[in-house]
Amino acid sequence: MTEPATPRTPRTPDDAAVPDLPVDVVLVDDHLMFRAGVRASLDERVRVVAEAATVDEAVEVIGAHVPRVVLLDVHLPGGAGGGGAEVLTRLAHLRGSTTFLALSVSDAAQDVVAVIRAGARGYVTKAISGPDLSDAVVRVAGGDAVFSPRLAGFVLDAFGTAPADLAVHDDELDRLSAREQEVMRLIARGFSYREVASELFISIKTVETHVSAVLRKLQLSSRHELTRWAAARRLL
Repeated sequence: MTEPATPRTPRTPDDAAVPDLPVDVVLVDDHLMFRAGVRASLDERVRVVAEAATVDEAVEVIGAHVPRVVLLDVHLPGGAGGGGAEVLTRLAHLRGSTTFLALSVSDAAQDVVAVIRAGARGYVTKAISGPDLSDAVVRVAGGDAVFSPRLAGFVLDAFGTAPADLAVHDDELDRLSAREQEVMRLIARGFSYREVASELFISIKTVETHVSAVLRKLQLSSRHELTRWAAARRLL
């Protein structure tokens, strides 16, 4: 089920800004049929280089391959019983080279918050489509934080307390048009471009144009920074 590991040079944060395609992925889930389904659903931008079914197997396989992204189930057998969060903790030394995206059937707040605290860059549920999952992999490889829309609120509740120096500045928000503000809120909540386009009845290209304008006007460099900016101002 796995391909031979190829030695890799650890990436720097700047390298991650524009991920090389296809993105190498290790898929971790204890259900063989689900792993087969994910493999079949991912598009040509993503390459599954190895799989694992338990905590201990995941630690070994991920350490051997050092993939760009790990698709990680939250509930896994083995190890000390810590599931996906335990995998993240045991592989903390790989952060900067490998990014973890939780992929789980669970949408419980405690599961979402636990893996994000442990170091995952995002969390999507297994209801996600193949194209959207491929998008999510590429986005976290490029430095974005990605969440299924309804899960973003859990993270904001857990981590969204704003420092005193991040008070609301109306002039910043006023730089955005009404449509840009709509797009900004949806993107900051974790919606994909496709989901924003569907929600607002506009094209994906138009969404991309609005996101670029929002980031430029707010002097931000990524969706992750946009989410933090919006959360600090309680705009979500």
